[in-house]
This record gives sequence, C-alpha cells and structure tokens, in this order.
Amino acid sequence: MKAVEIKDSIYWVGAVDWNVRDFHGYETPRGTTYNNYLLMDDDITLVDTVKYDFSEETVKNISGVVEPSRIKNIVINHIENDHVTSLDRIMKLSPGAVIYITEKGRKGLGRFFDISKWKMNVVKTGDTLSIGKRTFLFIETPMLHWPDSMMTYVREEKLLFSQDGFGQHIASSVRFDDEYIACKSTYELDDAVLDYYANILMPFGQIIKGKISEIQRLGLDIDMIAPDHGIIWRNDPGRVLQKYLDMADGKADLSVAIIYDTMWRSTEMMTAPILQGIKDEGVGCRLIKLRTTHMSAAIKEFWKSRGCLVGSPTLNNLLFPTVAEFLTHLRGLRPKNRIMGAFGSYGWGGGAVKEAYEEFGKMGLEAFGPGIQALYKPSADDEKACYDFGREFAKKVKEFHKKF
Repeated sequence: MKAVEIKDSIYWVGAVDWNVRDFHGYETPRGTTYNNYLLMDDDITLVDTVKYDFSEETVKNISGVVEPSRIKNIVINHIENDHVTSLDRIMKLSPGAVIYITEKGRKGLGRFFDISKWKMNVVKTGDTLSIGKRTFLFIETPMLHWPDSMMTYVREEKLLFSQDGFGQHIASSVRFDDEYIACKSTYELDDAVLDYYANILMPFGQIIKGKISEIQRLGLDIDMIAPDHGIIWRNDPGRVLQKYLDMADGKADLSVAIIYDTMWRSTEMMTAPILQGIKDEGVGCRLIKLRTTHMSAAIKEFWKSRGCLVGSPTLNNLLFPTVAEFLTHLRGLRPKNRIMGAFGSYGWGGGAVKEAYEEFGKMGLEAFGPGIQALYKPSADDEKACYDFGREFAKKVKEFHKKF
C-alpha cells in the first residue's frame, strides 16, 4: 500500500501484515499493521519505523513522498522488534538524521544495533522539538508497555503519536476508525481494542490511568490518535481514551466465563448444570474449552466477564496442563476486580481444584469456594450440586459487580 496523508503534509508510511496469525503467542486473526509516520516540514521527520520484514515497504512508501536522504529527524517512541528492526535500513538511507529517544530506549537500542556512529538526542517528558511549523512534545510512558516507551504530541496538529497505546491488531485497506466502522462495524473495532488491551496492556491499568491524567493535566487537546498498530482514531479519539479508562478501572459485563478443559469428559459434563444454574440466576454465561480455543481468546473472554469459573480434571494430583498454562498466563497479566471459582473431576486423589484456588490467591483475586468436585463420572446428585454451585456463584457475582 502507498503512503496515506492523515493530515496536511503528514503521511502514514507503514505496512499492512495481512497474514500474521501469531504475535509472540497472541492470536491475531485479523492480521495487523506496523504504522509509522512522515512529517513534511522544514526539518522532515519520521516517527517510528516498522518490523524488519517490511523495511522495503516502508522505504518505498517514504520514497513516494520524499527522498529518504532528506529526513532530518527520526523519533523512536518504542524499541520493540516490530517497530525498530528496520531502523538500520532507514539510517543507511538517511545517514545525517538525528534520532530522538528516551534514555532507556537509547540503551536498549544498543542491544540491537551498533549505534556508535548515529546521532542521538535523549529526551524526557516535557522536552520539545521544533521541526518548522510544528512542535513536538515528548511524554515518557515507561512500562506502557516497555521501559523505553514514550508518546509524541504535535501541538499545532492536535495529534498524538501513541506507539502501542490505543492500538489494535487489525489489517485493513483503510486507515481510519470511521472508515473501518463503515466497512466493518463498531463492534468489531471495539472487540479488537479489548482483545489488544486484555492480552498486552492488562497489567498496566494503573499506569494507563496515570498517563491519561498526565495528558489531561498538560492540557493537550487531541483530535487524532495515531498508534503503531491498527486503525488511526480521527472520528472521536475521546471515545478510545474513555474506553481505556474504563478497562483500566476493570470494567466488565455482568456475566461469567466458564473456562475449562477435560480429559475423559467428566469435567465437561459438569459444565452444563453449572451453566444452567448461572443462567437461571439471570446472569449471562459463556463456555470456553481451552483445547479448542486459543489462549488469547480465552483471556479476552475472561476479561469481558465479572466472574470466572475454572474447570479442570486432576492429573497427577495437579491441574490439567492446559488449565495450568491458562492460569499461569493469567497471573502474568495481573487481573483485578474479578471473582473466581473452580470445579473439576478426579479419580482416586484430587488436587486440581485446590491448586486452582491457590492460583487465585497468588493473583489476589476474590474467590468463591471451596469449589466443587465429582468422583469419576458425575452422578445425578453431583449434577444437582453443580447446578446449585452455579446458581450460588452467580449470586456472588451479582453482589461483587455492584462494587464497580
């Protein structure tokens, strides 16, 4: 795809990755983009680069606007591989360019490249750069989601280059939110935002709230947000800011995600009466089997719901491997404001349900326990107990949901 003018003399010069389906373990069924931006001014400036595989594509897009050797400044907001690994290719074409980057970014960049011959200016929050008619304001955003991260605001354009913040993994022939909604739907865009947040940014909710507050304190008027992945927000950028604040506050639906796996179907047989009990208490419910669902999709469904029931058979006195993997992955994302419970089947010795509650404790999540277990195949009495367990859990979820 060729360069796209997003504002007067400001161009998207990135690349669309239609085929990527695994992004460091995170499922990307919609593909993704690697966005970077070229500003034509007295000092021509490039904001970010792209994944190395697409370096020729971004060079071609830049060359369609200006000879790359004329680039005077390169702003690197984030040094993760998908954004910085074509930088050496750009620097060969723009050897006189000065790189603007955070101190931690500079140190990290030295692990990727020989930076000894590159001109670099280290910046911090509040520093500015005039490129002619436009002024950049740099805002450090450490741990959003790497230590080096920053955002760049263009005062005169009311434009925020937000690196990975406010992004989504979407490959599309259109560049803007209103265009995407017109050809797809608001729901699909919102779902991509939630998916991205749940799997990448969930651990950083408090930092996100703090940085949005900082942006508000700085009095930044924003009418466009240009992230490094996915769709550019030009129609209503305030909407995605509010959506991020809601997610950072742990906003969720009044619903339950039943996330489970099964060995000889005994645990799976327990899910039907549990789900019916939840439904009869007037709470929505979704059933997710781990061996038929990608981990990132299960994480998203967990994040959407206020309550989660984890089901696992016992194997060698421990959690079933796929369930253990899910809980380990979830613990790394540091979820908040969710209530948990567990159920499962066992043969001669239990252990899975007990271990699940131990994991909930490590995460600091509220738990409804002690859970419910069935020996070998669930009996009629077990099914009745599962129904009652689901109904009681749903009552607790409704009580818990009122706090938020």
